[in-house]
Amino acid sequence: MAPYVKEMVDHFSANLTLVHAYGMDALARTELEITRPELPEKAHVLEEQRLQDFALATFPSRHVESIAEFGEPGRIIHEVVNRQGTDLVMMPTHGRGPVRRLLLGSVAAKVLHDVSAAVWTGTGSIFEGNTPKVPHQSILCAVDDTDEAKGVLKAAAALACSYKAKLWIVHVMDISSARPEISFGPYLKDLMNAADFKLRELKGELGLDAPHAVIDAFVTDGIREEAVRRNADLIVTGRGQAQATFRMWSRLYPIIRRSPCPVLSI
Repeated sequence: MAPYVKEMVDHFSANLTLVHAYGMDALARTELEITRPELPEKAHVLEEQRLQDFALATFPSRHVESIAEFGEPGRIIHEVVNRQGTDLVMMPTHGRGPVRRLLLGSVAAKVLHDVSAAVWTGTGSIFEGNTPKVPHQSILCAVDDTDEAKGVLKAAAALACSYKAKLWIVHVMDISSARPEISFGPYLKDLMNAADFKLRELKGELGLDAPHAVIDAFVTDGIREEAVRRNADLIVTGRGQAQATFRMWSRLYPIIRRSPCPVLSI
């Protein structure tokens, strides 16, 4: 994902900080006996040096701040974001399924839930062996019908304008799974027309002239299919004003896991 980070840093003239959280495995990389009292300090020096070497090799000729700390990665990232006032976190994710994520946890899922800054992420399969799609040329903005949609759409439009990229908008309604005990068949057309009208009003309020689609599908499937159809190289979506209960939050990680491109969540 380094090419994506370089592009973002250069495009916005941003400051870059590399954060590395290490655990007990780092102690095994030292040559000291496990019982020596200076082991934690030596391990910290080693991890700091490894991170600085990585920064020098990966981001040459750039000023990069490096932070290596012992502890749980999600907590450390959260602390650094609060301490520095970070406005964007860029990180990959393993894209584990729901069962493995429940059993093993996910750093990305924790960061998405806890951190107030925007989060850019994607599964490893997006980055490994693929040519980086930078600078952005096609951005898909996925919105719902809540008050959050306005802020998400404004952010996506600003990003698209900055990159001179094509902006597409999609609203996936997922009517059938919202209330499976109710048959919405007779009302589906009216519901979709109402959603289309609301989205047109929002575009008019923001002065946007971007094509949009309102579709009825499972959220993850609908967003993925629209991203593939539009050849999107970035999806912009929201995380919810109340991340613990908001329905988009419960679907955000599956969206990221199935996305064919990186996802920027606002």
